[in-house]
Amino acid sequence: MDRQSSVPAARLFLALWPDPAMRDLLLQRRDAWHWPRGATPVAADKLHLTLHFLGAQPGERLQEFIDGFSVPFEPFRLDLTTALVWHNGVAVLEPDRAPPQLLALHARLADALVALGLHPEARPYRPHVTMARRASGALPASSGPPLAWDVRGYALVQSTGGLYTVLRDYR
Repeated sequence: MDRQSSVPAARLFLALWPDPAMRDLLLQRRDAWHWPRGATPVAADKLHLTLHFLGAQPGERLQEFIDGFSVPFEPFRLDLTTALVWHNGVAVLEPDRAPPQLLALHARLADALVALGLHPEARPYRPHVTMARRASGALPASSGPPLAWDVRGYALVQSTGGLYTVLRDYR
């Protein structure tokens, strides 16, 4: 067995990764919800907005992915305005309207996925930050002001045994 084939698979995703100040705001908003018994709020260090989920990928391709997801980026503001629970029990914060820069970034990263021989999800992109799972019946606190996220970059993240590691911060 050669060295490359012994590199374990990596579970990867591309995301808007909040800085500490934005993470604190997301955490405050998450903690203001009224959660039903059995709900599983997302841990503070895992709050993010997914751009593309790559799933399990060959570990020997990590450097190729790290390099391949460097795409043009324009900073933007994302206003997370709506707190709701989807039909599948996932509690989220989402924008009323996705900024054009977010949609452009999503499209450029989809092109990068294709160039790397991967397939972007076919379903329409619905940007959101997951607040909790198994949250049917959850109630957000009284509506506050939108959370204004000044997005200055995105990240390639690896999920291993429940821990998230930023492999590259594209700023």
